[in-house]
Amino acid sequence: MTAAHPVSMTESTTKMISRFLVFCSACLLALNVAAAEAPDALVKRVSEEVLEIVKQDQAIRNGDIKKITALVDAKVLPHFDFQRMTALAVGRDWRAANAEQKKRLAEEFKALLVRTYANAVTSYSNQKLVVKPLKMKAGETEVLVRSEVLQPGAQPVQLDYWLEQQGDAWKVFDVVVAGISLVTNYREQFAKEVRDNGIDGLISTLAAKNKSLETSAAAKTARK
Repeated sequence: MTAAHPVSMTESTTKMISRFLVFCSACLLALNVAAAEAPDALVKRVSEEVLEIVKQDQAIRNGDIKKITALVDAKVLPHFDFQRMTALAVGRDWRAANAEQKKRLAEEFKALLVRTYANAVTSYSNQKLVVKPLKMKAGETEVLVRSEVLQPGAQPVQLDYWLEQQGDAWKVFDVVVAGISLVTNYREQFAKEVRDNGIDGLISTLAAKNKSLETSAAAKTARK
């Protein structure tokens, strides 16, 4: 009896410690989620950081693609879910693509969006982003953050972001410019390309487009 008692105590203690650790892990997870940056605050912070860097860097405004790419890589890309964006843009044809094709599609679509973003950066002229108050219900994991780009001497441009909560972070999966969804805008083009030339044809078309944009950007930079 005396020998059995410590064994019983050890098993009980082990179970109690295990339960305590599980409880602590759950608490930490809850705290991390609760402490996660709100989606509207995220959009405001990142946008202001990017605009400030562009404002201070003449090379970026002149179209230095290496500096623009470095800026986008550091400040923008970590907050985007390009896999989901590509899947939404490709639409139902995404399900027919194999793993390698999905990887290539995401890479090329990401490159296309980076080039598009780079063009927007080079046209910077003291724009200001105003993020509107977010109406978010408890437990929501997808939200629309609305904002306006204020431009001197021009009408404001509506710029909205769809974000999804992934763990303790929010990721952008669509951008809506003046009421037009970025991924929806590409969907019809992509669907036609797949109908005509298949998934590999779409990949080739995106790669060629990116190469053309890269060449044009390099030529533009060389002229300055």
